Amino acid sequence: MVPGNQTQFTEFILLGFSEEPDQRGPLFGLFLGMYLVTLLGNLLIMLAIGSDSHLHTPMYFFLSNLSFVDICVVSTTVPKMLVSILTQNKAILYAHCLAQLYFFMFFIALDNFLLTAMAYDRFVAICHPLSYAVIMSPRLCGLLVLFSWIVSFLNSLLHSLMVTRLPFCTDHEIQHFFCDLAEVLKLSCSDTLINYVLLYFVTGLLGILPLTGIIFSYSQICSSILKIPSAQGKYKAFSTCGSHLSVVSLFYGTGLGVHLSSLATQSSWKSTVVSAMYSVVTPMLNPFIYTLRNKDIKDALRRLISRITSSQ
Repeated sequence: MVPGNQTQFTEFILLGFSEEPDQRGPLFGLFLGMYLVTLLGNLLIMLAIGSDSHLHTPMYFFLSNLSFVDICVVSTTVPKMLVSILTQNKAILYAHCLAQLYFFMFFIALDNFLLTAMAYDRFVAICHPLSYAVIMSPRLCGLLVLFSWIVSFLNSLLHSLMVTRLPFCTDHEIQHFFCDLAEVLKLSCSDTLINYVLLYFVTGLLGILPLTGIIFSYSQICSSILKIPSAQGKYKAFSTCGSHLSVVSLFYGTGLGVHLSSLATQSSWKSTVVSAMYSVVTPMLNPFIYTLRNKDIKDALRRLISRITSSQ
């Protein structure tokens, strides 16, 4: 696909970290290691949840979906970066760049909605425990995930279609390690006001509304926990949502860091590092957070590993 009237334009150049020759090996090893750890950690959580009937509950249903999406997030960006570091070929075809842009936005938005659904699940479990099984029915859980997929799909499709109408001029160098929408828009030689308005409006809408829902859920959760008379009861109630709260803080904290760094610094290297924290490090840390802070997951993983070793 060729944008606008630029018939000779076929590819972008992903500058990435602009690594020196002596940095390529360590950088390749670092990101390959993080990618493999992310795949293994999230895959183990999915297998543990799927193979253990004790974890067939709404909370772990959402968690397994989150693990799948985290695998997709890193698989959208990291493999191309590893190939670029290894081969020193930083070119990416326009169509491939558009696909990368679409899928990255899609899975990040999906991450956002799934975290919101998980916050609602914890709200119902702690604030309305007697009605939990009725409210969080399999049908509602399925609808929440389906809604997340549909809205994320439409959001990414809209932005991608808006990019296809833009012509690109002589500068095809993207100051990033993947095709980020904001960086791609900077290279267009036409008016991108509508694209930026749409980007900030939709990002604000899809960011603020879920975050507001999460904050409301946890304000109600904290209020309910404070009413529990015993300290042990308070700890038990809070421990059921501690892992999720940690993941939410990491997701929105690094996401805010990406936005602020793009405004506060002109250094493309610093912005790229912060983006790597958001898009690569966060999906890698999520399995560790849930494993270390969740007894049910740890027990399920032990049983899974035990079955695997005993069958060999």
